Amino acid sequence: MQRRLILSAIAFAAFGAGLAKADPIGEWRVADGNATVQIRKCGGAYCGFVATTRTAPGRDEKNPDPAKRSRSVLGIEVLINLRPAGNNLWTGTTYNAEDGQFYSAKVSLQSERALQIQGCVPNSTLCGSETWVRVK
Repeated sequence: MQRRLILSAIAFAAFGAGLAKADPIGEWRVADGNATVQIRKCGGAYCGFVATTRTAPGRDEKNPDPAKRSRSVLGIEVLINLRPAGNNLWTGTTYNAEDGQFYSAKVSLQSERALQIQGCVPNSTLCGSETWVRVK
C-alpha cells in the first residue's frame, strides 16, 4: 500500500511539474467543434490562427476594416499578443470573426488537453468563456 502511495505521489508530481512548465502551443478544437486554432510563438508572445474549419470557410464579413471583409476566416489571427500573466495563464486580445469585435483575452491551460479561453468586452465585466480541446 505504501509503495502504491509513493508511486502515485511521484506520478502526480511529474504531471504537476509538466503542467507547470506547459505552454499553449499546439492545435486546439474550439468548443462548438467547427474549427481548430493553431497556437504558436510569435516573437515574445503567443498567437493563434484559424487552422481548419469543419465546413467551407466563410468570409470575415463583419471585420471593422472594410478591406478585410472579403478574406477567408481560414488563417486569420484570433488570439493576439498573448503574454504570460501567471502560472499557465496568458492575457492578450482575441478577435471574434462572428461579430467582428476584439475582446480582452485570458487564456488558461486547465490540463494538457483543455484550454480555457475567456473574452471580455474591454473596460467591462461582461465576459464569456469556453474550453477548447487539444487536437492529437
